[in-house]
Amino acid sequence: MIEVLVKKNFDNVNLSQADIENLVKAICLRFDISDVTVSIAIVDNDEMKALNKKFLNRTANTDCLSFELSDTKSDPQRLFEIIVNGELALSQADSRQIQPKAELALYITHGMLHNLGFDDASDHDAKKMHDTEDEILQQLGFGLVYNKNKTDD
Repeated sequence: MIEVLVKKNFDNVNLSQADIENLVKAICLRFDISDVTVSIAIVDNDEMKALNKKFLNRTANTDCLSFELSDTKSDPQRLFEIIVNGELALSQADSRQIQPKAELALYITHGMLHNLGFDDASDHDAKKMHDTEDEILQQLGFGLVYNKNKTDD
C-alpha cells in the first residue's frame, strides 16, 4: 500500500492533494516500492530555515529536506518524510518561468529520489538525479522543470 500524507503550512502553490498522491505513487511504482508511507510537509522560508538548522545545522534556506525513517533498508514497510519549501517554489518558478506547481513537484520528486538512494553530491550523480527528475515530471505532465533553462539557451 502506498499512503501519502500531506500537511500544508504554506498553501499558496496550486498543487492539489491528488496531484501529490499521483506524483508519489508514480515514483514508487517506477522503483517497485509498494509498501510505503510518505509524509510531506509544505512549509514557508522561515519554517524551512528553522528545520534546516535543527536537522542539518545549516542556516541557509533550502528547497527540500528528506528523511528515510524506516527501521532498516530491508524492512518491507518504508517510511519517508519530505519537507518542501512552497514559498521558495513560488519565487524559483517565477525566475525560471515555469508553473509554481511544477517547481514544487520537482522538490517532492527530489526528496523521493534521495530517499530511494539517489545522490547529487558529485556532478555525475547530480546529472543522473536531475535527468531522472525531469523524466518523471515530463511523464506526469509537468514538463521539463530542472533542465528547462539549460535547453532553452
